[in-house]
Amino acid sequence: MDVLSGILLLCLAVGLYVVCSLYLLRNPWILHKRKRLEFYCRNISHRGGSGEKIENTMEAFTHAVSAGTEMLEMDCHLTSDGYVVISHDSNLKRQTGYDQTVSSFRFQDLPLYEERLEVTFYVGHYSTGKDRQFVLLEDLFKKFPSMPMILEIKENNDLLIKKNPSMPYMFTMKRGILLLLLFYTGLLPFVPLGESLLFFYLPSIINRTYIPEESILKKRFVVYLLQKLTMRKSLFEHLTKRGLQVQLFVCNEESDMEAAFAVGATGVMSDYPTLLTNFIKKHPPPPPIYN
Repeated sequence: MDVLSGILLLCLAVGLYVVCSLYLLRNPWILHKRKRLEFYCRNISHRGGSGEKIENTMEAFTHAVSAGTEMLEMDCHLTSDGYVVISHDSNLKRQTGYDQTVSSFRFQDLPLYEERLEVTFYVGHYSTGKDRQFVLLEDLFKKFPSMPMILEIKENNDLLIKKNPSMPYMFTMKRGILLLLLFYTGLLPFVPLGESLLFFYLPSIINRTYIPEESILKKRFVVYLLQKLTMRKSLFEHLTKRGLQVQLFVCNEESDMEAAFAVGATGVMSDYPTLLTNFIKKHPPPPPIYN
């Protein structure tokens, strides 16, 4: 009888936990104050729109803004003389032909970008432009003071981090894995989140428009599993209700943009800001979910 009573109590506790977890997943404001960001962006330009101009140049950023982008995405590194430079790669071989790191150059000695660059997330497609110079992060801030920007620090450098002010931050890879564990165990509705942004691959682009370097991502089963585990509309809706923004990348075809918004992304990142702007005009996404 005692064993049976214990089993019944355990079942009751588990059932109560499941009901509470599901209810709070759909109604997170009961436990958590909604985050209030100063921006809400659906149209994000990857590397300044690297499919339409040379990536991360001032020409690319200016073109993206004029095309209607709502947020600029970039990466940064430090030069040998302490300047914060916008560059995706630490080693400049792909971008300039010089097999040297950003940190080995003074800012004034940085080489020019190649005249023609392949778009990393759209294999077989290339971009060109008149501007081939590297950009100081400070100069971009000055040119577009009110434009939201995603700044990814590409190296573990305390000085580089200190040169950037406190700002909303996104999930790291480790925190993203923890987020999934919390979601699948039902604990997520009970846990506070410091992050304001979730950025992640749209898995369906992998091995199609984007060919990864990591051998594990070349396996179809791994990509399939990634798709099933991460593209959860209920997860994205929960985060959105808590005030976070969910942005999927890098979508360079209209079918991928449609898929990203359909699964619950609040924003899409693309190398083609003009294409994305036109897509959003033709297919306006639903308004954000607040309750």
